[in-house]
Amino acid sequence: MPERFAVDDPWGDDLHLALYCCYELHYRSFAGVGDGWEWHPPLLAFRAGLEEPFEAALRQRCDARRLRSDVDVVAALGSLAEAEGPSLSTYLATRGTLRQFREFVVHRSPYQLKEADPHTWAIPRLEGAPKAAVIQVQMEEYGDGVEATMHSTLFADTMAELLLDPTYGRYLDFVPGTTLATTNLISMCGLHRRLRGALVGHLALFEMTSVGPMGRYSAALERFGASTRARRFYDVHIEADEAHAEVAAHQMAGRLAVEQPRLAADIVFGAEAANLVEGRFAAAVLEAWEAGHSSLRAPLGC
Repeated sequence: MPERFAVDDPWGDDLHLALYCCYELHYRSFAGVGDGWEWHPPLLAFRAGLEEPFEAALRQRCDARRLRSDVDVVAALGSLAEAEGPSLSTYLATRGTLRQFREFVVHRSPYQLKEADPHTWAIPRLEGAPKAAVIQVQMEEYGDGVEATMHSTLFADTMAELLLDPTYGRYLDFVPGTTLATTNLISMCGLHRRLRGALVGHLALFEMTSVGPMGRYSAALERFGASTRARRFYDVHIEADEAHAEVAAHQMAGRLAVEQPRLAADIVFGAEAANLVEGRFAAAVLEAWEAGHSSLRAPLGC
């Protein structure tokens, strides 16, 4: 296995599928893969060869004016939260079809079926108030310890109600690199302690920007005549994330920047990178739909 190799496209399908598979060894792995591969040195070197061009591409596209050690983190997060971009939630709520919504759910399944797990890597790497704030947010993501109300469980319920297979990893072959990049970003930040600030910034932006889109996704499902059970994942996020937004901005990200100023630029980088990968994902899906095509690599079949 070569330790260094040329990467033609840091956003491509091949890179992000390979990177996702490397990261998955740290989560639930794959059937038939020995546990020893998780920390196999040549594989880690291979993974680094994928991560480096991806991170470089992200940093190249971020606004250097925000990535300063003296940046006002709370203000920067507020600005990024208000940034406009392609909106899948608006499209689905106003003119999308049930077929397109099912595709959207498939795109989200690699992350949502392990929702909260990548961000939880932040907990052992923080201390004090920022750590407590992350735990407060994550507890609700994990259903306050009740399996039936874990957000990953609720997403699996949505999949089942839409006649999709909620088996973990079932649709990995269906989604393109633009989709996998959204999850790979979180895993990269979570698995590298040096990127703990970026991980907090990513989580903060997630919590600050989800209420509106989640409401529109729920409205879309209601328009399609979907069940209450199908909508519950989105409805729960409306309630939870409205409360989390303030905690995420001030107690988590803002406080971390005050206590560890050298992490301020990385906090903003994590949020800006989140906007970047989510924008690329949404644009790719909308482009396919506007052209009358499936946004997946293979048709769902029903």
